[in-house]
Amino acid sequence: MIDKIQECFNTGKVVYTKHARDEMEHEDFGEIKVNDVYEAILSGQIIESYPEDDPYPSCLIYGRTSEDRPLHIVSAYSKDDDIAIVITVYHPDPEKWIGFERRKT
Repeated sequence: MIDKIQECFNTGKVVYTKHARDEMEHEDFGEIKVNDVYEAILSGQIIESYPEDDPYPSCLIYGRTSEDRPLHIVSAYSKDDDIAIVITVYHPDPEKWIGFERRKT
């Protein structure tokens, strides 16, 4: 799925939910720009998969911006529309994540 999502980002076939836009604007660690998401997606890897999500299976992608800022992006891919959907974006809290890749228990 990461390949399809990255391809959509490279070709501009991306839709952001209102929730994602709101989270990006009001992020506790500082505003997240669209270009930050793009950079993190291109360097990203899937750290969690949510195949049962409806209407599209989604995944949690961990990536870093060119400024080395860690980001988590929950994204889905619509095969029918050949488009990536950004569901939410946030700067992961280091108190809740091990290396930003695994949840602390």
